[in-house]
Order: sequence, then structure tokens, then C-alpha cells
Amino acid sequence: MKPKKIQSNVLEYKGYNGSIEVSIEDNCLYGKLIGLQNGSISYEGKTIEELTTDFHFAVDDYLEHCAAKQIKPEKPFSGSFNVRVSPEIHKCAVLKAKELGTTLNGYIKEIIKNAVLN
Repeated sequence: MKPKKIQSNVLEYKGYNGSIEVSIEDNCLYGKLIGLQNGSISYEGKTIEELTTDFHFAVDDYLEHCAAKQIKPEKPFSGSFNVRVSPEIHKCAVLKAKELGTTLNGYIKEIIKNAVLN
């Protein structure tokens, strides 16, 4: 099952996503790659076409830089993240998962999947 489109103000290219923001003050569009932990990669343009072109250039430049330095490009989303909740919610979630015959991880994955794909 493919994820549904979350936002219409997000660019996507080669597995990377980028925001679309507006600066009224500077009379331009700009954005940053979403989900990278190390560093910030930004782009800009006066039109959507210019913004998209600069976004593609930024991703390609990042990938070329990594190749030249022989480093593995960072993937924006690893599939793993920490969620902090109260001890009471943690306990209730573990008990509910047990009741359903699954693990806490399996239970939370199913909840998130249902929330974002439906």
C-alpha cells in the first residue's frame, strides 16, 4: 500500500523531500530538505519552476558531493524514531498490545500506518 500524499507543499526527488515556503519580505520561494539529521540543504526561486529546478540541483549536488568524498549519502528517513510518552500511556499501550497478541512495536506501527494511510 502506497502512502497517501501528506502535503501538497512538499517537493520530492530521488527519494528526498523538501519544503516549500514563501518569503513575502524577500519576494521569493524557498525550502529545505526534510528529514536530514546532519546539516541543512536549502534552495530558492522566484517561481515554482525555479524552486523545483534549484531543489533538484540541491539534491544532485548533495549526492555528487557525497560521491566525491566517498561517503554514504544520508537517507532522510531511517524508519526508526523515538516517541516519548508518560509512563501511564506506555503501560496502557503495552497492555493493549498484549491483549491484541502483538508487540508494542507492532501495535504502534499499526496505529501509525492506519493514521497516515487511511
